[in-house]
Formats: sequence, structure tokens, C-alpha cells
Amino acid sequence: MKFGNMSRIGKKPVKIEKGVEVKIEAGFINVKGPKGELKRPLLDLIEIKIENDEITFIPKNEDKSTGALWGLQRALVQNMVDGVTEGFVKKLELVGVGYKANVQGTDLVLDIGFSHPVKIPAPKGISFTAEKTNITISGIDKELVGQVAATIRQVRKPEPYKGKGIRYEGEIVRKKLGKKAAGS
Repeated sequence: MKFGNMSRIGKKPVKIEKGVEVKIEAGFINVKGPKGELKRPLLDLIEIKIENDEITFIPKNEDKSTGALWGLQRALVQNMVDGVTEGFVKKLELVGVGYKANVQGTDLVLDIGFSHPVKIPAPKGISFTAEKTNITISGIDKELVGQVAATIRQVRKPEPYKGKGIRYEGEIVRKKLGKKAAGS
């Protein structure tokens, strides 16, 4: 098949790890592994074949948008296989005097300078761990882990003057000079 804009990612097959079961039925792909099971709808424009412990992706036409979706579909399936074998983790840090996090049951409770503690319930498939100022979000669905991490960060984004707030581990917050430093 000749493509003007070939997807380098779409061409690579996805290896099915040992202990992972992949089924395609009724427009959905099911991936079952040691950590759990994920289900996702398939795109109509991409044909999927499973043979010799590999999943290959073949676009059904030579349209430019199909080429873009080709790589997307492959990446989504790769993330599903990685999720059920290893899982995904996002880490957040609390920066600020007296800021702390702890887990009560399945809920994450944040003390981050508001007049009340902020309680965040864990969605199905997500687990929290917290040690003083570090929060770890883990689960098998990459999209959901990232969304929950972004939602928690949104509660108190890092502010640019003192850098206080919730940030991703290793995130660099650019600080601004205050009025006094700018005036002199």
C-alpha cells in the first residue's frame, strides 16, 4: 500500500506479552492481562489483524486523515497492552507550608491551605498512595490516570510568585518577580 504521509508508528506491530489475551469483537478490542481488563472501541478506517503474538494495523484507504488515525489506533492499543501488564503511574508533589495529603479508604484528602480539607474520590480502577507531600496515582488505563492527575493538580495549580501548589513530579514552575523586585 502506497501512502503519501506514512505513519511510522502505525507500521510497527504491537507485541502481545505472555499472559495477555487480545480479542476483537463487535467493533471493540478487549485486552486482558495480569493487572486487569480494558475495552475500547475501534476505528472503522483501520483493519486489525492478530497473528503470531503480534497485532498489525492496516489502513483501509489512502486518505490523509486515515494515515493520522493509523498511528493513533496503534498507540492506543499499545497503551492498553502496557496497562494490563505493567500499569501506569503519575506522581504529584505538594509545595507549600503545611500542605499535606493522605488517603482515607479509597479517597484522597488534601490539606492545601483552604479552610476545609479537599476530598477526591478514586474513580474505578484508580488507586492513590500519599506520603506527606507526595501523591502517587496508579491504574491500568493511561488516559484515566492522566486525567485524575490533571484534576488533582487543578485543585491548586502552582502559583508563579512563591511556587506554592500542586505540581507534577519534576515539573519546573517559572517564578515571577514581585512588585518590590520589579520596582527597584
